[in-house]
Amino acid sequence: MSKSAAFEQQLQQIRLRVSFVLVLLLLVGFALAVRSLDLQVLRNTFLAEQGDARHLRIVPTVAPRGPITDRNGEALAISTPVDSVWVNPRLVADATDSLPALARAMEVKPDWLKRRITSNLNREFLYLQRHMSPERTQRVEKLNIPGVYLQREYHRFYPAGEVTGHLLGFTDIDDHGQEGLELAYDSWLAGESGFKRVLRDRRGNTIEVEQVEPLREGQPLELSLDLRIQYLAYRELKQAVQANSAKSGSIVVIDVTTGEVLAMANQPSFNPNDRSEFRPARYRNRAVTDIFEPGSSIKPFVLAAALESGDFKTNSTVDTSPGFFKVGSKVIQDKHNLGNISLATVLTKSSNVGASKIAMQLESRYLWSVFARFGFGALTGSGFPAESAGLLANYNSWRPIAQATMAYGYGMSVTLLQLTEAYATLANNGVHLPISLLRQTEVPKGETVVSPATSRALIEMLETVVADGGTGTRAAVTGYRVAGKTGTSWKADAGGYSEDRYVSVFAGLAPATAPRLAIVVMIDEPSAGKFYGGDVAAPVFSSVMAGTLRLLALAPDDVPRRRPGEIIQAMRDLP
Repeated sequence: MSKSAAFEQQLQQIRLRVSFVLVLLLLVGFALAVRSLDLQVLRNTFLAEQGDARHLRIVPTVAPRGPITDRNGEALAISTPVDSVWVNPRLVADATDSLPALARAMEVKPDWLKRRITSNLNREFLYLQRHMSPERTQRVEKLNIPGVYLQREYHRFYPAGEVTGHLLGFTDIDDHGQEGLELAYDSWLAGESGFKRVLRDRRGNTIEVEQVEPLREGQPLELSLDLRIQYLAYRELKQAVQANSAKSGSIVVIDVTTGEVLAMANQPSFNPNDRSEFRPARYRNRAVTDIFEPGSSIKPFVLAAALESGDFKTNSTVDTSPGFFKVGSKVIQDKHNLGNISLATVLTKSSNVGASKIAMQLESRYLWSVFARFGFGALTGSGFPAESAGLLANYNSWRPIAQATMAYGYGMSVTLLQLTEAYATLANNGVHLPISLLRQTEVPKGETVVSPATSRALIEMLETVVADGGTGTRAAVTGYRVAGKTGTSWKADAGGYSEDRYVSVFAGLAPATAPRLAIVVMIDEPSAGKFYGGDVAAPVFSSVMAGTLRLLALAPDDVPRRRPGEIIQAMRDLP
């Protein structure tokens, strides 16, 4: 082969190789163009969504729960910001060498932490610890571990602790109301969470935040409660329950001119800040949920019915001789033969015979209607969860013995709030006002239950109970006229009534000349030797009433009158 032929052949091979490379480059370029078209045009939306799913997240922003305050603006329940730690198990699993440090920061066992993460690798969100302390939060934040995040939440705190525990109730860890007013007004207190769009880098660090939907904070709730009076009632009740070795006790204070509950306390109590105490036996509000037979504290309402009927006058008398009488097979008796006594004496000496004879002279339907108008056998309308309506049987089912025993508080059951409501009605010129646990800006419209004349007459009669010779002398308050009634009842037992388990009650109002406050105290099963309402419950009433009158700056109405000459001489004696 000549040199020219060899050169031509070599040149032809070079041309083929160049052509191959050019074709190959053209094919690669075409492939890249097609791929670019696919990624940037045909599949752009899908791929953007996939990228966002890995780096862009919609995160809720939790709204704080509305605060609860007393009538004077004192905080009773507040939501404080806290942080919870959560992880993306898939990301954290790649950094297992960081888990011991994370466990130390959270103060948990490393083995528990590792098991919790590795057993949830199919999830992208996992709580490790809710509502951490600030110290733990700072330690976790400093570690800066990929896949470990902090989320702002809110923790409910109750500054007054067990003093207001039964009334307020509590929330769960997600800040939803579970008991008490927290449950009753949950929709009002709870805010609406907002949402924000968060962009994170591959290490999980937030690099951009955009608010998508703003949050709405919960509404504040202002209660009728006066924290000063609540503390006083709580303290005195606790001392009485302990001193009398009682099973439990309750007290309610109502402003009779507005129907507002100024204080409501129970013993034993519980601390809503300590979840270890969350047991129904401790956190139920006994003043609203528990019922009991009121004993002689019901007698004023029997006399109210008698006076309203027109068959009895304030100067009417009832013959209780010889100190007992028989209804069917039941013998109703007094401690002593009081003879022919006035209506006032029926209350002063707490005569069972006198009250029963009066009740038996009234038509059953009429007596039932008066009890019902005073609120017995019905919810008070307070709105408190699980409130009991008590027990007042329909008059159609009353037998003579039932009507007789009902006159001194057996055969019917009430809650302490119901009983206080009834005394508040009696104190308010016989006008019933709706019971409110919220502060009222104006006096609500009332409903007349008995006439002002009947109301005034009964208040004067009830003053004799606290005066010398009455059963409630220990309820007296220096400088004020007090009206009230004692009540002592046996507790129901299997097959009848126990003769060594009692409910002790004192119900009263003051100042008697123009009543402003109604207070009822109930001590359940006192076992330290005394059990009469006048000995066990009346002293609590006296202490709480005296303190409340001073806190509200109500003028004394039991100041001895002086002659003009004595007043002048007293002024001269002033320094």
